[in-house]
Amino acid sequence: MSETDVTNADLPADGPEPQVHGQRILLDGVTKRYPGQKAPAVDDITLEIPAGEIVMLVGPSGCGKTTTLKMINRLIEPSEGRILIGDEDVTHKDPDELRRHVGYVIQGAGLFPHLTVAKNIALVPRLLGWDKARIEARVTEMLELVNLEPDQYASRYPRELSGGQQQRVGVARALAADPPVLLMDEPFGAVDPITRQRLQDELLRLQEELRKTIVFVTHDFDEAVKLGDRIAILQVGSAIAQYDTPEAILANPANEFVEGFIGHGAALKQLTLTRVRDVDLHEAAVARVGDDPAQAVAAAEELGREHVIVLDGAGRPLRWLPLRALRRPDALTRVARDENLESVSLASTLNDALDEMLTSSHGVVVVTGRRGRYEGVVRIETVMEAMQGLQSPAHEAGRVTR
Repeated sequence: MSETDVTNADLPADGPEPQVHGQRILLDGVTKRYPGQKAPAVDDITLEIPAGEIVMLVGPSGCGKTTTLKMINRLIEPSEGRILIGDEDVTHKDPDELRRHVGYVIQGAGLFPHLTVAKNIALVPRLLGWDKARIEARVTEMLELVNLEPDQYASRYPRELSGGQQQRVGVARALAADPPVLLMDEPFGAVDPITRQRLQDELLRLQEELRKTIVFVTHDFDEAVKLGDRIAILQVGSAIAQYDTPEAILANPANEFVEGFIGHGAALKQLTLTRVRDVDLHEAAVARVGDDPAQAVAAAEELGREHVIVLDGAGRPLRWLPLRALRRPDALTRVARDENLESVSLASTLNDALDEMLTSSHGVVVVTGRRGRYEGVVRIETVMEAMQGLQSPAHEAGRVTR
């Protein structure tokens, strides 16, 4: 299957660069001691998290990363130290009021099973006294933001959703009151690997649009490399072994502990730093719901294509259709979404794209941008060329620092 080359610069602009809507977080000498324990769970940690960035907290079990996270919204009260969000020391703020302005997402989504999706998302806005019309509009906006159709999902209950859909609702609920800070405690740890990858991509897509300050706890270093603007590698007591960008940590681990935590294959991990947006995209034959099927077939045949990617009214990909299916007069009247459509976002890694290609029957993978809109396709040849170009420099960077 051949495509016409389209560089990223040729793609439609989505508007100006989004503004940063997050606030800086400063942990200043924060300590947590539990009665009856000699050693602090968190011992005098000082860490500055820049506004609008994703900072990953990683480390071995028992190092205090979740305790550190929960002290930011005071689900766990610090024993000593200051915690600033923006310029405000939130250790002196009413904890309930604080939590209404800090989003929180946990493993398994933590949805209330007796409430519908809409009512789960509306919880914090209701507590903040928003009026009914504003809440309803916000629920619709949040569902669209996480790529769940409001008409289809708003009235469902959590038990009627897949694990991945529940996590999307959990993120929508956390963002409903537009908090500047989002705390995420291993949110994708309980889903299967394919769903996990797609949720990671969804988070990166949302962050490109929203630019919140996100603190994310994970035990998976590969997840930290993929998602983080910065990574804090913690030792026992939340002692910071290294705090830097993924690129810097992989190229120059600070000590043997960091080297051991990264594990073997640091050079290969460098490949996860290259995003789909960093390579040239290509164009497939495209049709939209409501188009004339005959014209879509003619356009595809002129390009030498055997399949067409169908987009909805908002420009989001629905499914591939073969030309034989498009020859029906009503073929583009209503087109159901293929929930298993192989796709990646502009923020996905090349490894993600390659994984999707291995299950694709089209030789390409659909690429989406903001709000899930179609941006083009990426070919396996493009990914392989990019990976071959990266392997040698990555290997040298890893070898020189040893």
